[in-house]
Amino acid sequence: MAAFFVRCIVYIGCFLLSWYGLKALNYEQFLRKDHVSQAQVLYFLLVMALAYLCGSFLLAFMYHA
Repeated sequence: MAAFFVRCIVYIGCFLLSWYGLKALNYEQFLRKDHVSQAQVLYFLLVMALAYLCGSFLLAFMYHA
């Protein structure tokens, strides 16, 4: 049960950190005009993927080190 809460906290923390970190990128120059909703979905998926990768790395490092 405690491992579940640790995983949740790590993934949520990584999600927030990756959201904060990706705000520094100026990604509007790579997107087409009038595709705002698609850009928001892409941004959210990038944040989710980065958070999953970072969270998985941290959890593997914690449990296997």
